Parts: sequence; C-alpha cells; structure tokens
Amino acid sequence: MTNLILLFTCFILGMALRRSRRLPDHAPAAFNGFIIHVSLPALTLLYVHDLKLSGDVALIAAMAWLQFGLAAGFFWMVGRWLRLPRPTVGALMLTGGMGNTSFFGFPMIEAFYGKAGIATGIVADQLGSFLVLSILGITVAGLYSSGAPTVRTILRRIALFPPFVCLLLAVALMPVDYADWFVVLLKRLGDTLAPLALLSVGFQLKLGHLAGNGRNLALGLVFKLLVAPLAIFLLYVPVLGAGGPAIQVTLFEAAMPSMITSAIVATEHDLDPPLANLMVGVGLLLSFATLAGWWWAMRGI
Repeated sequence: MTNLILLFTCFILGMALRRSRRLPDHAPAAFNGFIIHVSLPALTLLYVHDLKLSGDVALIAAMAWLQFGLAAGFFWMVGRWLRLPRPTVGALMLTGGMGNTSFFGFPMIEAFYGKAGIATGIVADQLGSFLVLSILGITVAGLYSSGAPTVRTILRRIALFPPFVCLLLAVALMPVDYADWFVVLLKRLGDTLAPLALLSVGFQLKLGHLAGNGRNLALGLVFKLLVAPLAIFLLYVPVLGAGGPAIQVTLFEAAMPSMITSAIVATEHDLDPPLANLMVGVGLLLSFATLAGWWWAMRGI
C-alpha cells in the first residue's frame, strides 16, 4: 500500500509542478534521461543477477512477447483502417503492447497475491517486458519515428540502449557475488525510477489533450486493459490448460496498465507524446478497477 501511495503522490506532484510553472517545460526530458541511463540500468543489474527460473518460466516470459505481437498486429490494422498518422500508430503499439509489470505491477501483486507472487512478477518483467522493450520496443520506435532508420541504425540503437547493455552485463555477472555496498548502491539508484517516472508522466499529462485524442485513447485503453489480457487468458487457460498461482500472477501482469518507460521511449522518439502520456496516466487510474475485476475473475484458475 505504501508503494501505491508513493506512485499516486508522485503522479499528482508532477501535475502540480506543471501547473505551478516552478519547473521548465523541458524538465521531463531530464527525468526521462536519468531513468533510461541510470535508474533502469541499476535495477537491471540488481534483479537480473539474482533471477531464479521456475518450471512455468516459458509461459511467464512469453506473455509479454505475445501481448506485444498482438498489439503490433492490432494497431497496424486499426491504423490502416482509420488512416492514423504513423507516430500515433507507433505510440499505440508501444503503450498498448507493454504493461507496467514492475513498478506498478509488483505492489499490485503483493496487494492481491502476497509477497510469494512477486517472484513470478520478476520473471514476467525481466525476461518478458524488459526484453520486449529493449528489442521490439526500440525497433518499433525507430521504424515509426521520422526518418525511416536503416536496419543497421535500429540494431545500433538496441545495442547501445543502456538497460539492454546492463542486461547483458547482469547475465555475465551471475556467477559473481555482488559486494554489499554495490547492492545498496544499485537499490538506491533503482529506487529513483518509480518516483521520477510518475513525476514525469504527471508533469506531461494534460487532460486538455483528451479532446483531440478521445477515440485513439479509448482504442488503446480497451485493448491494453481488456482485450489483450483476455486473449492471453483464453490462450493459456482453455487452450493450453495452464493454471496455478504462477499462471494467475502472469495473467494479472498481462492486465497491467501501460508501461511508463514505453511512453518515455515514445516521447523520446516524438511518437505522439500527448497520447502516450494519456495512455499511461488515464490507464493507471482506470486499472485500479480493472485489475480488481481480473483478480476476481481468475480466482478459480
């Protein structure tokens, strides 16, 4: 509950700081840069190093990849049908295809399933959402941003994406025990991600943008909060016959609102920033109700 209060408080503070004009308009760029280059790499080095794999790891990790694939196909077709601008389609793919499986997901898992469920959440986040962001997310951002980058340019962006570099480093360092001071350092740096991310989203969220983005926002939120998790549920439970606590938590993670970092990546590539931030901000608020509904629906799995 403390974590949820922190997230909500930082979100409101971001909105208040924008209205007060005590920070410059370009402040979110500094927040986002720190998150991408410091906070997220620190958490990657911390959590991936100690990652333990379970028997359901394939299904847990596959969830995020499947969800992004569904989002990419769905919004590509919708974009052609509605003749949406490429930046808007890219923003919807990024924010509609990746969930906030860690900094909102972990507190919600603990609230509904207890601390035991967080281990599943870490697998879903680190082997699923994080890799999807580092590889597919950066690729889509490059393809839908202006300039139509070459394959070489996209591969270079992936290879130089700081969290991806730290992911490879964390895997290489798995046999090595971290010093206590280094663990504390990584944790302190990583703890800055959630407050700064919510502050950035709150600062950039302008409800006045709802007027011009209502239809696209509704499409994105319905897909992210309802359609995508339902599709994963139907595949995992009736088709594959999966069940048990780990699968419940995996499906719960599939229902999370949009990943904050996906909106940051969209903003960095100028992919309809107002829509991307609305997806995160409005989706986060709505998800308190939708997640409770999904938890209730999945009790018997």
